[in-house]
Amino acid sequence: MSLFDTHRALLDGALNALATRAFWTPFPEMPSPKVYGETAQADGIAAANALLGKDFALEQPGEVGRIATEQSPYGVALDVHYPECAPDALIAAAQAAEPGWQALGAKARVGVLLEALTRIHKRSHEIAHAVMLTTGQGPMMAFQAGGPHAQDRALEAIAYAWKAMADVPEQARWEKPQGKNPPLVMQKHFEIVGRGVALVIGCATFPTWNTYPGLFAALATGNPVIVKPHPNAVLPAALTVRILREVLAEQGLDQNLVTLALSNDPKHAQALAQSPAVASIDFTGSTTFGHWLRDHAPQARLYAEMAGVNSVIVDSTDQYAAMLNNLAFTLTLYSGQMCTTTQTIYVPRDGIATDEGHKSFAQVGQDLAAAVDKLLSNPKVATAVLGAVCAPETVERIRQASTKGQLLLASRPLDNPEYPQARIHTPALIALTQADRATWGSECFGPVAFVVATDSRDASLQAAESIVREQGALTLGVYSTDRAVVDRTVQLSLRARVALSINLTQGVYVNQSAGFSDYHATGGNPAATTSYTTLAFVADRFVVVQRREHV
Repeated sequence: MSLFDTHRALLDGALNALATRAFWTPFPEMPSPKVYGETAQADGIAAANALLGKDFALEQPGEVGRIATEQSPYGVALDVHYPECAPDALIAAAQAAEPGWQALGAKARVGVLLEALTRIHKRSHEIAHAVMLTTGQGPMMAFQAGGPHAQDRALEAIAYAWKAMADVPEQARWEKPQGKNPPLVMQKHFEIVGRGVALVIGCATFPTWNTYPGLFAALATGNPVIVKPHPNAVLPAALTVRILREVLAEQGLDQNLVTLALSNDPKHAQALAQSPAVASIDFTGSTTFGHWLRDHAPQARLYAEMAGVNSVIVDSTDQYAAMLNNLAFTLTLYSGQMCTTTQTIYVPRDGIATDEGHKSFAQVGQDLAAAVDKLLSNPKVATAVLGAVCAPETVERIRQASTKGQLLLASRPLDNPEYPQARIHTPALIALTQADRATWGSECFGPVAFVVATDSRDASLQAAESIVREQGALTLGVYSTDRAVVDRTVQLSLRARVALSINLTQGVYVNQSAGFSDYHATGGNPAATTSYTTLAFVADRFVVVQRREHV
């Protein structure tokens, strides 16, 4: 039985889920021993820890040395040494591996990738611990976002790639009537060919979730891939690359179809990106480098997720306490270091109507600060939800932001008994006026949020729309008991091309995105050029080359 047939049910399940957008996942998000095995978590943590302080077993072409680049936000000594390879060697090896991969055809490629993905899933605990140590995510979030949720997004990409490729017939017999003369008869063949080498550039905060879509979309559509992880989050990507290479080798394929690119040279990524052989680039990170890629690597199709300003409009609510709790968790989860986390909260300066009576602007800010404080009052809950701050620069960003406006909630460091050196800081909450646009109108990545006093509900709507159009956003939220305001916000979201969440008060948060149901980013505003996942994310990664001859 082929690998495609072995995993056909998994593929069909994904295709059905994408068509219905109902809840579905083949990868359980809860690390239950009943699902993953009684010793799976301990075994996975031990496996990841066993890699620390050693050379990572990965043999690639063009190796010029071994380097260790990671610094754990938890203060753990990682010291994993990875191969540093010459860019030209990686590109040449990728090109050499491409013909064999293309010759497999779409069905066989998808089968190989589904096999690799199931093996990645079996090692979810190991990869999750690697994600936690390198990014600072809390243990549960590292398992869910770094493991099953990332695998959901990988499967999405594979399924959409299959859907796009399955629309192309392999061959056709073409007969054109010629009246009294014999018909013209031709045999035509149509072959899917990848565009060329794909470069996937990872980020420091979500090294699997943001890497897997581009990685698997590029591979499924026939392209070799060079994975360039963020220097501080290499281990999860390295494990993924090694698993893929193992599966390729077992199938008699060239392992160099997938390689890992890492260097201490800051121009290493630029050298790869500008290679004429690189036909596509997937990137998650700063707008500055995203625009550099756009301007300096024009030969490549760019699939980029960059910075933005995510907002919530607070107009009124009939569940005041639940609204505050929902917002508090949103601002606190992984210390606000998610590309979907709300940064700016618009509240009319005259206050809002609630089920607890009218609340002034000042009261809303104070109550939100109290909700965050309450959520973090239990140290075990606080460390689990906050995780650790990924980069030292973020701590300085908190300090600078706290000097602006009125400080509603000061950020403070917390201790984690299990990781005494962990870099943990609670969120800072700052009240600003509508005139302080220079502060709240640009991204301030990390555990910082601004509560902005607007002149009116109309001013809130106008501010939200203008910021999305100018700076981009991945998420927008609104709280209102007035359906007319909600409808106006819906129209705003369509014009600004941003995903909208309405009156979230239960166990769903604006910064969460469900695989197989939610589209992550739209590709329609400056925060991203693409969406996880639509057909557009995969369909332009291959071309159809036809040949024809007379019968």
